[in-house]
Amino acid sequence: MIGDFEVKDEDLAGRIGILETKHGKIETPVFFPVINALKSEIGINDIIDIGFNNFITNAYILKKNNLVTTDIHEELKSQKSVIMTDSGAYQILEYGEIEISNKEIVEYQSKIKPDIAVILDIPTGEAENELEAKYTVEETIKRATEVEDIITSSSDIIWTHPIQGGKYLDLLKYSAQKANNNDKYKMLALGSPTVIMQNYDYTSLIDMIYTVRSNISRGKPLHLFGGGVPHIIPFAIALGVDSFDSASYILYARDNRYITRNRTLRLDKMEYFSCSCPVCSKYSPKDLLEMDNKNRTRLLAIHNLYKILEEIRETKIAIKEGRLFEYLQEKAYSHPSVYSAFLRILKYHDYLEKYDPRVKGEVRGILLYDSNSFYRPEIIRHDKFMMQFKPKHNLAVIICYDNLNVPFIYDDYIKDIAYEYENDADIFIAVPFYGLIPLSISESYPLSQFEIPTEIDDLTLKLTENKINEFIEKKYKQIKIFNCEKSKLHIMSV
Repeated sequence: MIGDFEVKDEDLAGRIGILETKHGKIETPVFFPVINALKSEIGINDIIDIGFNNFITNAYILKKNNLVTTDIHEELKSQKSVIMTDSGAYQILEYGEIEISNKEIVEYQSKIKPDIAVILDIPTGEAENELEAKYTVEETIKRATEVEDIITSSSDIIWTHPIQGGKYLDLLKYSAQKANNNDKYKMLALGSPTVIMQNYDYTSLIDMIYTVRSNISRGKPLHLFGGGVPHIIPFAIALGVDSFDSASYILYARDNRYITRNRTLRLDKMEYFSCSCPVCSKYSPKDLLEMDNKNRTRLLAIHNLYKILEEIRETKIAIKEGRLFEYLQEKAYSHPSVYSAFLRILKYHDYLEKYDPRVKGEVRGILLYDSNSFYRPEIIRHDKFMMQFKPKHNLAVIICYDNLNVPFIYDDYIKDIAYEYENDADIFIAVPFYGLIPLSISESYPLSQFEIPTEIDDLTLKLTENKINEFIEKKYKQIKIFNCEKSKLHIMSV
């Protein structure tokens, strides 16, 4: 049925899903390139050739310029593409007002029949105060309600309810809950992040996405308007964003800006292309700079789209392999603002752990790097397990991990100790990040399926020691320590 959304795979709070539309199924996470029908630097066929079978265009521009009057798929000669239309809210954000009503634009979209459509909301943007932001929230909710009869009669369109409130998180939460409770809308969208992203205020963006996603149903896909830079896309996906749109690829190209998956570069400052897309394989920066503006813009836009698509696909691979947390760690060091986003996402570690699957089809060892790895769902789950651990004996035998083989239970040194103490003590392996691993469950995933650095940073060691020592102090009256003489872990005695 149109609008049905089926989750196929998950990692952290991110997921791969299938959204049913009138013109076929699309796999999320998915990016919708913005197509401006009034400008022709890059066309729909270019988009399709790159690998996109979907795009978004502006219904307000189409109507104002009489560009589409009947079926949008036929008139744009794109019968097999999934088409999303925006309503003109971006123009309100830019110019303050437009000469069309919400009802008129919704009726128009109902007439031209895109696969996904959006009501004419009032974007919060850079609201000067909370009262102004509250108006945008209430007015958007009111507008969503006033066109319900039109939406109900257009059941072959997936109607989208924008969520406003900006950086005012209480308003954003209220807006998200109201939108979620309106069952006429099968897709929800976080609006007004463009200015925040332009200012590299990614911590606020993380807070906004979390606030919305944690207050709406997991069964409803969430769209992020204006999410068009590759370095932040994985973080949004990890929190549960399912689709994005942006004109960044063409806007950057017009400004001679070259998108990579980690940052944006000025074309006139480049000597080489490291990318292997069709544009970068054929041309050099010097070649593009010597072209006329139209051709250079078109080729840069094509390259930029390849990078965005590549990032979406790489993030999907990370979800499939169960290594999205590690991928975020890799991305974090691309820019201080991105690192700030990573640190902020760690604030929501309990939320990420809640939706992260405990077991995936293929077991892969987890990679632990530094103190940020303490926030991995696997480590958090182990901590929770150990908090509930009930000792069987008064004596704890602790064996430091140094130079031991995994699975620990098969290491000869450990087997000898276990044989001597198995009836008199609880036996643990002391390991950085995990703290203590009970020998009896040490074969369980991922307690023996992990890799750690040969050089452990001081903060990680200190946090591990604190974890171990607090556990011992609470649970045991006696301990015996083995193999810790040369270990960097300093375990207290009781």
